[in-house]
Amino acid sequence: MIRAVFFDVDFTLIYPGPVFHGEGYQAFCARHGMAVDPSRFDRAVADALVLLDGADDSAYDPEIFVAFTRRIIEGLGGRSETVDACAREIYAEWAACHHFELYDEVPSVLRALASRGVRLGLISNSHRCLSSFQTHFELQGLVSAAVSSPEQGFMKPHHSIFDTALRLVDVTASEALMVGDNVRQDVEGALGVGMRAALVHRGHEPHPREEELASRGVPVIGSLRELLNLAL
Repeated sequence: MIRAVFFDVDFTLIYPGPVFHGEGYQAFCARHGMAVDPSRFDRAVADALVLLDGADDSAYDPEIFVAFTRRIIEGLGGRSETVDACAREIYAEWAACHHFELYDEVPSVLRALASRGVRLGLISNSHRCLSSFQTHFELQGLVSAAVSSPEQGFMKPHHSIFDTALRLVDVTASEALMVGDNVRQDVEGALGVGMRAALVHRGHEPHPREEELASRGVPVIGSLRELLNLAL
């Protein structure tokens, strides 16, 4: 029986607004004297994602995310001594909740789970303040525990961030489900400590690892509403 459900935050509960898309990056870059091509944004992000896949024992280091952002700027064509300063500005702004939107189903799903007596938690690699996140999106009273990498010291998929979250809600790993959008960080991290996991994939095409994940007991869901139909 699942007694606790933990959620990743970025791209699981919230998604970035236009300030963090191509034209938003173009505006950041313009302030730093760079002309870039926003049409290259999707490819630039895809090329930069490799930087977020570090070793399993990755201690939290903000420079990883600054380097990721810098790689995106360079992928857009940014070439200047101001690239680093621009990347740091964008990284700092990522923590501001007003740049993000809550996926429509989130409040109702969290309330439904809580009404069943399921304890809810947040486990995030972001430097966003998770208390401010709950207040901004009016989720107070629904979340029993929130753990972020900057505060805890290690990033998902390191076991210690999951161990900390489990301890805070006082459940065993076998009684907990992790829900997130990243196979390595969320799914592999959770399975590694004995938790169950579900992958959120809101894309129109099937996830390339869907069959593999299903064989490991990991459902791929297109909406958090599907959690309410799982055997929790």
